[in-house]
Amino acid sequence: MARTITTYSIVACDLEAGQWGVATQSKFLAVGAVVPWAEPQVGAIATQAYANPRYGPEGLSLLREGLPADEVVERLTSADEGRDHRQLGIVDRQGGSASFTGAECLDWAGGKTGPCYAAQGNILVSAETVDAIADTFESSRGPLTERLLDCLDAAQAAGGDRRGQQSAALLVVEQDGGYAKLSDTVVELRVEDHERPLEELRRLYRLHDALFGETPRDEWLTVDDALATELRERLAKLGYDGGLEDAFNRWAGNVNLEERVDGIAEIDPVVLQELRELS
Repeated sequence: MARTITTYSIVACDLEAGQWGVATQSKFLAVGAVVPWAEPQVGAIATQAYANPRYGPEGLSLLREGLPADEVVERLTSADEGRDHRQLGIVDRQGGSASFTGAECLDWAGGKTGPCYAAQGNILVSAETVDAIADTFESSRGPLTERLLDCLDAAQAAGGDRRGQQSAALLVVEQDGGYAKLSDTVVELRVEDHERPLEELRRLYRLHDALFGETPRDEWLTVDDALATELRERLAKLGYDGGLEDAFNRWAGNVNLEERVDGIAEIDPVVLQELRELS
């Protein structure tokens, strides 16, 4: 039998935002390659312990048909002879949730569910890890990505994986919510092998948000004559000459900030700060 994925995870959704996601940490190399699965307007799945990776695509297929989370769990596990060693969490398109822990999963192992989330873990220090995930999600507000990261931090603070830390992953999907509105992946980040994977995952998320996040349009700055002059001077220092808009777009593309640019009449303050720091 395959090596146990000693893991804690949360699968969750934000129905108002139309987002589904999974966050997980494990004493296992590259947990993100096995545990998290999600599809917008369909649901999210975490498969762990002696994980059955087929639970991911097969479970999403059942959710796509409109089956509720608890029925999907029943269908997947009843057809699996290794179910006593499996752990599974699912949230469906309506926010219904279910968590399954096989009878042979290693202590401490268990799960907790509520509206729009399922939390679970195995080989944990205690049940407090899963309780911390549930309490944090239920009491939090804001973007789903940040709530999921906060859940992982709370789980680790409550004891976490009994064997320690190694890898972590964050996956959030939304219909047309990803890069250039041409992808459904809002964020997919993985820490494969690290002494403090949650800290590294948080660092990667901050970097991702700086590059691909959105500043409310009413917070953008008008590019008046004085700011236009500053932009030309700073771009020229970096080797971007020519018309302001062309030079600005070429610079933004080279530093991967093109998703935060929309013409030159206004500028995202995040982009302006990056230009000032680089020049």
